Amino acid sequence: MGGPSSEPGRLPQGGPAVHFADYDMKIHKEGRRILFFTALALLAINLLLQRYNAAADGFNKVFAVVSVIAFLLLLQFFRSPFRNLLTHEDIVIAPADGKVVVIEDVHEPEYFDDVRKQISVFMSPINVHITRNPVSGVVKYFKYHPGKYLVAWHPKSSTKNERTTVVVESEAGPQVLFRQIAGAMARRIVWYVNEGDEVSQGEEFGFIKFGSRVDIFVPVDTEMKVQIGDKVKGGQTVIAQLKTSSPSLFGG
Repeated sequence: MGGPSSEPGRLPQGGPAVHFADYDMKIHKEGRRILFFTALALLAINLLLQRYNAAADGFNKVFAVVSVIAFLLLLQFFRSPFRNLLTHEDIVIAPADGKVVVIEDVHEPEYFDDVRKQISVFMSPINVHITRNPVSGVVKYFKYHPGKYLVAWHPKSSTKNERTTVVVESEAGPQVLFRQIAGAMARRIVWYVNEGDEVSQGEEFGFIKFGSRVDIFVPVDTEMKVQIGDKVKGGQTVIAQLKTSSPSLFGG
């Protein structure tokens, strides 16, 4: 197999057909209630300022502008943009938007209790915060861990922070573990999967509010298709290829 592409997740020429599914831009369901009550609160404060603080017209105008900017920033955080989802049984797709900050062989103690290759994607507050299934298959393990809120790039955040752990037995055979990890700003993790569920590659498995990271653990012989520093898109970027008896997307 070839080495990492200079463009993360780029498809090879002449490869087999793969499936893409289209989704329209929308506001994610996790943000609708927050956005509604935020808009209501900001509107109420601005109306009260206009009524009871009319003498400070300059301040009121500045506050109105700040209110609009704050609401737009919150709106973009909860966006759920159009995505062409790439699916194939022997590839691992980025579970979230962000930047690859870790690729290394580590001991995974919670489920495998052996050495696995870890790939970590850091999500900044301006990224889309939907988390997606990196592979299709059956959920063999799920656990929620309460914990701390260390900054997401801290080495101990993977084991000390609030997090969820999901293990999927992929359609290609190997098991893939992935973790939502809360950060200093992310104070709520939402998940939509349970043990025994059948999941589809690219579909949402959760949401992390206000920035964090996702860790993926794959067998050590898995071929990487990204490098540290690469920017990836959830559901679209190929980050790795699982080693199977007959890999087909990128060739044998």
